[in-house]
Amino acid sequence: MFGIEDSLVSTTGLIAGLSIGAENKRIVVLGGLVAIVIEAVSMAAGEYLSDGAVQELDKLKRHRDSPAASGLLMLVSYLLAGMIPLLPVLVFVYPISLILSVIFALCGLFLLGYIKGRLLHSRPFKGGLKILVVGGLATILGLGVGFIFRV
Repeated sequence: MFGIEDSLVSTTGLIAGLSIGAENKRIVVLGGLVAIVIEAVSMAAGEYLSDGAVQELDKLKRHRDSPAASGLLMLVSYLLAGMIPLLPVLVFVYPISLILSVIFALCGLFLLGYIKGRLLHSRPFKGGLKILVVGGLATILGLGVGFIFRV
């Protein structure tokens, strides 16, 4: 869940900021792809190292999953989720691409929180709304930075 949420939030904020700041599809696509790949690898490495450290220290009562499997799951979830806000940039022109990127990502964030709530037998709508608000704030920050530092 963390890889999906983090990818949707950071990639959407980046794409929103680049779209507003540069208004150049090639820059937005390049920036988006670089960020998705680098962040996916970084998150996967962090998950792998973190799980390995937890197993070594045996401080947490956690599933004895393989650190490699945890890292791979993080990599795949981050890569796939990062494509959600990037795909509209590849298919549509600005500003429609930006609008669709934000809409798709925010819908994905809400759905992620909703599904989490259903799986954990908590309040799904509240869970969806919580993740939506947090992701929305990051997107607003990305738009603001892009607007302020236009090139």
